[in-house]
Amino acid sequence: MSESVERVARQVDRLCWTGILLGLAFTMTNVQQFAAAGAPVWSLAWSAAWLLDPMVSLVLLAILRAEQVTARYGVRMGGWVRAAKWFTLAATYVMNTWSAFVAGSAALVVLHSVPPLVVFVAAEAVTELRDKLGAAVNAAPSAPPAPAPTAPRTSFADYLAVARAARTPDVKVTPAWVREVTGCSRGLSSRLATALMEDGGRS
Repeated sequence: MSESVERVARQVDRLCWTGILLGLAFTMTNVQQFAAAGAPVWSLAWSAAWLLDPMVSLVLLAILRAEQVTARYGVRMGGWVRAAKWFTLAATYVMNTWSAFVAGSAALVVLHSVPPLVVFVAAEAVTELRDKLGAAVNAAPSAPPAPAPTAPRTSFADYLAVARAARTPDVKVTPAWVREVTGCSRGLSSRLATALMEDGGRS
């Protein structure tokens, strides 16, 4: 059971991070246009504008990843970390939707709001999801261990048959001799020796 929960946890983690990365990739073009401010294509200002979104996104991803790891061990981040996370998220949203708000187009506002909002929600959810799924892994019943193979037990009759086959007329039947030829326990060897002597074996 715990293995299936762990598998789901890994799938959820990968899907959430994929969605976050795709959302940030979608916003990159809009942020670049915002930063370029109409600069000619391939100009220095136009080229440098491509650096703005990765700069913000990398900081955001680093914070999200750190929060996810520390949450597994019950360590909470300080106020500066949360402030940095929300500042980078807000900056991404504002730069991504600025032109849409200026144009006054509700459709563009919605279009450019969805990706950063998905990133916002996923950023908050991914840490809690991982935390709760980790708790589910610990709470899930583990599969019972496989029973250890049991060796077949040798019966008294089997030991006695072995001892009878090994006995020769010149053998003095003793518990020590019985243990030597059969490999039985000390307690059983006395009973076997008695049975052999009752068979007519020499004492």
